[in-house]
Amino acid sequence: MFPLAKTAMNFTARGIRQAAVRQCHHEAGPNFHQKYGNMLLVSGILFCGGVWTYVATQTGITWNLSPVGKITPKEWKEE
Repeated sequence: MFPLAKTAMNFTARGIRQAAVRQCHHEAGPNFHQKYGNMLLVSGILFCGGVWTYVATQTGITWNLSPVGKITPKEWKEE
């Protein structure tokens, strides 16, 4: 069992070293999210807000926000 554990620890240490080397040698330039993240977020908010504004004002939907006073119970029918 000991050699198996030792081999597993060696693989883990090797993986950590390789990940550290990859992180040290990555490019210094900004990635996609750093370049376009805020622009995409703002454009998404504007698009969503525009669609909801159109739906709320132009489609003619009756927004029944509260059913209080609008729903009356029907008479009970005995069978």
